[in-house]
Amino acid sequence: MTARALSRRFAIAAALILVSACASSPTGRSQFLLISPESAIVESKAAYLTTVKALDDEGKLVNDPETVGRVANITGRLVTIAEQGFPTSAGWEWSVAIIDDPETVNAWCMAGGRMAVYTGLFEQLNLTDDEFAQIMGHEISHALANHTAERMSVAIATTIGVVAVGAATDSSGAAMAGAALAANVALELPNSRTAESEADQIGMELATRAGYDPEAAVTLWQKMGGLGDARPPEFLSTHPAPDNRQASLQKMVPAMNSINPTRTKAPITEIEIVR
Repeated sequence: MTARALSRRFAIAAALILVSACASSPTGRSQFLLISPESAIVESKAAYLTTVKALDDEGKLVNDPETVGRVANITGRLVTIAEQGFPTSAGWEWSVAIIDDPETVNAWCMAGGRMAVYTGLFEQLNLTDDEFAQIMGHEISHALANHTAERMSVAIATTIGVVAVGAATDSSGAAMAGAALAANVALELPNSRTAESEADQIGMELATRAGYDPEAAVTLWQKMGGLGDARPPEFLSTHPAPDNRQASLQKMVPAMNSINPTRTKAPITEIEIVR
């Protein structure tokens, strides 16, 4: 390939980046998107199914009725509120995989409402229902705010040669290959600190409207901070420092309290528990 041809391909890719970075999040923040939210959902489903199958093969999916019921009921209330506020999510295939991993304190939600919860959350934090609702509200908010598409876009941008080749040759196959790779990378790639703060805000409101105490977001992060060096490495890389987060969350509590002062519980939307 000549230097001129290579330069042309990268110029086209750069132009695509400028054109694609015009989306806005639910809070009005400008988002960097090289892939549409709809494409992110398609590719995330494939990545999720692959991940869940591997976990199932290893016998890592939890079937305990008490745990399954608790996760399904709390998450189902949050989904009810999510679908009310974000009608496009009513068509999502909402599901949760409960992963038997007592050492991992983590949960996540991909584009399209496909979620995972690790048993380490319950075993290491002794979560109340209100605190668990805050976690799941936060993770669901990542999907509602198109943060998966943002992470996939970052993954694509770091391998911009794939985008350039796809654009220069008009090859949809190359572009989709890049998107598929990005979906898998997005499972491990952390959200930005800005996206984390955005999910805190949206997630606290989801949980409050679903009938859970917003103050639980503060106590949750007090527990997170108490884990100290026991926190898994990925936790350190994907979340702001607990002390800073507690202060930010505490400032939001008074406004949230006025949203649902009686803590009226939302109806439960039936979701799939993967097992």
